[in-house]
Amino acid sequence: MTYQTKQRERIIRVLRSSSGHTTAADVCRCFSAEGESVSQATVYRQLEKLVDEGLVNKYTVDPNTPACFEFMDDASHTRTEPCFHCKCEKCGKLIHLHCEELVEIQDHLLKEHHFKPDPYRTVFYGICESCQLKET
Repeated sequence: MTYQTKQRERIIRVLRSSSGHTTAADVCRCFSAEGESVSQATVYRQLEKLVDEGLVNKYTVDPNTPACFEFMDDASHTRTEPCFHCKCEKCGKLIHLHCEELVEIQDHLLKEHHFKPDPYRTVFYGICESCQLKET
């Protein structure tokens, strides 16, 4: 049985309103900005429960970066569609990639090299557009 606590509902609201990936620290900052005191442990606990329930996806890119969470109640973000990621090495931004060409590469790796990559954990490292513009 899932309990609908006030904190849980607010965490879901924060994740739904987020444009992309959200860390537990981001959720805590939202609570703080609204003048509500919620412990970081409570936020982590609720996020993990939401992951276990399949309402939230958790992305752990590397051991030096905090895990990111994304609400999955939207039909456009289902686990049936491969979702690769790009991570900017300058600003740390994590970008979703829904790209047919990458699906073709995934299929090629399986067929020709007998290797099945996990698209939800596959990350391409580089420099995002914003950081590229700052360099010029």
